[in-house]
Amino acid sequence: MKRVVIILALLFLVGCTTGVETMESGTYAVVDTNKGTFTIKLYEDTPITTNNFVKLAEAKFYDDLTFHRYEPGFVIQGGDPKGDGTGGSDDTINLEMVGKSHKKWTIGMARSQEPNSASSQWFVNLADNTFLDSGYAVFGEIVEGTEVAAELRVGDVMTSVKIEKI
Repeated sequence: MKRVVIILALLFLVGCTTGVETMESGTYAVVDTNKGTFTIKLYEDTPITTNNFVKLAEAKFYDDLTFHRYEPGFVIQGGDPKGDGTGGSDDTINLEMVGKSHKKWTIGMARSQEPNSASSQWFVNLADNTFLDSGYAVFGEIVEGTEVAAELRVGDVMTSVKIEKI
């Protein structure tokens, strides 16, 4: 009986220890905004889109950019250095479709009418937008801070986007 109590006490203490990682392994983007922070788990099965986003974030491309588009019940979009929806980074990437769906709180890569024109602009799905599934890449999902993303509007600022690998 003493042995069972000791084992249970140890398990309790291990569970209460600070610093225990609760997120699964992978690559995350921590997006700090003027309204708070949210965390995106980036998908591994979208390497073109995810690696492009990571490269830009690590180069601090997104730091201090604004969200330039808000459509209630649809999306909040940012990542444009011009701030008006017409700009991007120096590179474009090909459309990467892997069967992911634009469910609420997933992250999609914006593009122009040309399918292989994605660059730096990305959006948060504020609702299930499955009608986008056949034309836009889904490359992540918010795993913490959905309440922050829900409050974002045009003009709000991404103060930083940091990449963390667990």
